[in-house]
Amino acid sequence: MARLTPISTRNSGHDGVIVPPGTGGGGGGDMPDRMPNYGERLRHARLGLAVAMTPICILFISFTVVYLVRRGFLSFDPARNAFVREWVPVQLPWLMLGINTGILVLGSITMELERRGITREAALAPIRAIPGVSLGNERRFPWLALTIVLGLGFVAGQLLVWQDLSARGFHLVGGTSSSFVYVLTAMHGLHLAGGLVALFLAAGAAVLNRNVQSRRIIVDVISWYWHGMTAIWIYIVVLFAFAAS
Repeated sequence: MARLTPISTRNSGHDGVIVPPGTGGGGGGDMPDRMPNYGERLRHARLGLAVAMTPICILFISFTVVYLVRRGFLSFDPARNAFVREWVPVQLPWLMLGINTGILVLGSITMELERRGITREAALAPIRAIPGVSLGNERRFPWLALTIVLGLGFVAGQLLVWQDLSARGFHLVGGTSSSFVYVLTAMHGLHLAGGLVALFLAAGAAVLNRNVQSRRIIVDVISWYWHGMTAIWIYIVVLFAFAAS
């Protein structure tokens, strides 16, 4: 009579599910490493961005408080024997600021289109990897490159704004009000320049044809950072408009 041999669970996965050797799950020496969990990496990257954006927002809020307090500050003038207001309103080039705002908003839109495009590409990547399956050679518009051009255009526009302010007699050390304008816009420009560096790195990863899932994480984080920079800039412009009223 034949003898029944019990099935070995040496290569079993979790919950007693038998996993064939070489497919992972048991951690054996003959099993390859697990595939990277890109979804978890994306969540961690977004969380890291949120943590990084928190002190940036606090920095601009702190300068806003000082800006508004200093705007209403009164100092005693012995010659007049009275308290006077030293705040001198800055004549801002609103047309140029409006154009720069439009450029940055447009860049935020193109960055969002790039994020959605690469998200779709990453979702279709497993299907493209199936032998015999062809989805065609879909070519996406270079939204990332256009965002870089718009970002550089915004920085160039800000330099023109500073040049215009200097020509009107408002300098960095020319007074409290003009100093705040330079400091706030310069801080924003510095953080935006960091975003531009990240955009160039993302473009380099695309040129080198890096893994689409990894590129998706990079583009996603940069996109949300760019949206944050756009929101902060609009906040600054509204603040200037309020202080000038």
